[in-house]
Amino acid sequence: MASATPNDTVLREQGSVFMPRYDSFGLITAVAVDRSSGRLLMLAHMNADALARTRETGCAHFWSRSRGALWMKGETSGHVLRVIEMRVDCDQDAIELVVEPAGPACHTMAQSCFYRRLTPEGTLESVPGD
Repeated sequence: MASATPNDTVLREQGSVFMPRYDSFGLITAVAVDRSSGRLLMLAHMNADALARTRETGCAHFWSRSRGALWMKGETSGHVLRVIEMRVDCDQDAIELVVEPAGPACHTMAQSCFYRRLTPEGTLESVPGD
């Protein structure tokens, strides 16, 4: 992968051109946030195909690193994430999906994949409400 020129950096960080900056594995980090509550629902990764399918269909698609395959969130459970808006961070290496979830976002059936917190003692405890 060629290194970015100073002009590329300015264009990527301040311009209006969408220039996703994928990592060395061809992935970009994606987070899904509930449109209504603003709550962080999940974190996953997208490759160029997942990003394109998301834009085409309006439903969140991701790249499974463990399976090495493209997948649509909710394709088996029905708990799809309908994408309302896509936002990109300042250097375009992360995507925020503002979504309307059709059910729990986590495969454990929790509303969010972030349903536990780390205590000062170093243990995990459930977050109230999940």
